[in-house]
Amino acid sequence: MTKKEVLRLDKITKVYHMGEGIEVNALRGVDLKVYHNDLISVIGPSGSGKSTLLHIMGLLDSPTSGKRYIDGIETSQMSENDQAKVRGEKIGFVFQTFNLVPSLTALENVGLPMMLRTSDGHRRNEKAAELLEMVGLGDRMDHRPSQLSGGQRQRVAIARSLANDPEMVLADEPTGNLDSKTGHEILDILRELHKKGRTIVIITHDEYIAKFTKRMVRLKDGKITE
Repeated sequence: MTKKEVLRLDKITKVYHMGEGIEVNALRGVDLKVYHNDLISVIGPSGSGKSTLLHIMGLLDSPTSGKRYIDGIETSQMSENDQAKVRGEKIGFVFQTFNLVPSLTALENVGLPMMLRTSDGHRRNEKAAELLEMVGLGDRMDHRPSQLSGGQRQRVAIARSLANDPEMVLADEPTGNLDSKTGHEILDILRELHKKGRTIVIITHDEYIAKFTKRMVRLKDGKITE
């Protein structure tokens, strides 16, 4: 049976112009395919192009050249508004710094992405509560980020990434701000999501974390080397 292709990058380059004729080639002809229910790590040292690749994969930036397909849709030359729409529907994000809204409760943070798709506040709260229960925070729904530990905040972020039932979750150094025990717990949650059919891509510099994944993609000097 042919696996469904969630993401395809064809010969993607990204050049940053730094002024005075200085160019930085962050990505140099990257080819990558991500399939439904993949659990992949993209690993590389600082300066390898990981952050740029994350931004391209997540439609947070456009490539200089090459083509990018999300769920079969060619998106590399889309307008910012169209990219935002695809991003909101197809991709969930988990960031190293959590990126939660400090003034909102855990329930409200998880429900936030759903405001783009439904005005039904009851339905949003119902689904947000289900997601928080799933990540073990059923008793913390009314807590604000400042009242939660780092691990609990990352659990909220994972629940939020699933709010719109995305095709793919991009996790950017998801354990980077956590101690090793809490980091293990977060990786276990991501692996459980994978077992339930989610497509997960983890961006990391850590070989240990990469070993948790089914596929490992190595990035060096803007190129995939392995």
